[in-house]
Amino acid sequence: MKILVVYYSMYGHVLQLARAVEHGAKSVSDAVVKLRRVAELEEVLKATATNEAIVKVREMQADIPVCTLDDLRDADAVLFGTPTRYGNMTAQMKQLIDSTARLWLQGEMEGKPAGFFTSTASTHGGQETTLLTMMVPLLHLGMLIVGVPYSTEGMIHTEARGGTPYGASTIAGPRGELQPTKEDLAIATVLGQRVAAVCKKLRE
Repeated sequence: MKILVVYYSMYGHVLQLARAVEHGAKSVSDAVVKLRRVAELEEVLKATATNEAIVKVREMQADIPVCTLDDLRDADAVLFGTPTRYGNMTAQMKQLIDSTARLWLQGEMEGKPAGFFTSTASTHGGQETTLLTMMVPLLHLGMLIVGVPYSTEGMIHTEARGGTPYGASTIAGPRGELQPTKEDLAIATVLGQRVAAVCKKLRE
């Protein structure tokens, strides 16, 4: 059973969530988990070449392969992670999803479970809209949406942190100064575990 975790992360917050998701998916028996990153845009590489913080995070991810259509094709389930840009996924993630026309034409993603995770700068920065709008193209591909139930510990809270029924999330801060809380990472772990468990039940 092949589980793919594919993400984009500029400041490292979504990378931390991706690692937690990966850990959760690996906890399910028979799960073989692959971690893949989304390719950076050339314009962004040039614009951020002198930003030490971004370059450092980019170097941290250098050994993680870039996601390909074959990675998506071969996966039995996929978890997608991206920061929020104006209440929506990043252009980098959208570019990957927009490149899946061949998979769509052949129905190669149909029936595969999909989960989502994100980060925002602020409490009301678009976590839920990003997760919800990410679902739309995946529904066109025929994937099965898996969220996080409220029976998950830490989901019902009034704190300034992440955790939604639409997927895992975290708050990065306006300057990226915050880090995912232990509760955020725990919910991300549950998301990975849940998607892998659903995938296993479907295969059985």
